[in-house]
Amino acid sequence: MTRLMTASATLAALLAGACLASAPAAAQDDPGDKVNQVIVYGDDPCPASNGDEITVCARKPEGERYRIPAPLRGVDSPTAQSWSNKVDAYETVGAFGTLSCSPVGAGGSQGCTQQLLDKAAAERANGTDVKMSELIAEERAKRLSTIDSEAAEQQRRVEEAEEAYFAQQRRQQAERDAAEKGDDTTGGPQQP
Repeated sequence: MTRLMTASATLAALLAGACLASAPAAAQDDPGDKVNQVIVYGDDPCPASNGDEITVCARKPEGERYRIPAPLRGVDSPTAQSWSNKVDAYETVGAFGTLSCSPVGAGGSQGCTQQLLDKAAAERANGTDVKMSELIAEERAKRLSTIDSEAAEQQRRVEEAEEAYFAQQRRQQAERDAAEKGDDTTGGPQQP
């Protein structure tokens, strides 16, 4: 009986986990703006955006055109490390136990995730590569800043067209009224 209850509880937990895991995927169904990310070199022109597509250009010097990308140029040899990094490595030689990222001690492997996260954050902070997300945000802000002026210009044109239409309506109504008034004075029976 307890096995059945344990199995049903496990199944319920798995189903709840699957439902929660699919929620972020459902949020990604709407792709949003189509973004074209281009790296241009030197004085090369940036391709123009068309329609609902945002084109973001990252400009690099002409000398970088045929070079290996900067993040891939690094050398991971011990001779390329600074002395302070070597000292830090020596200080952690005897580290073991919980959160130490070692196979020794209880919970030693739990520190590997934290080390991976720390390393990724340091690489992101020190990276010299192009930050496309910032360029996309700038391009969106630039587009949104022109929307207000374009909308005001469109509104002004619509109001001018409406005013011209109403003026024409008033003129035509005045002509009809004048024609009706003229018919009333000349169309009646004449007195001898």
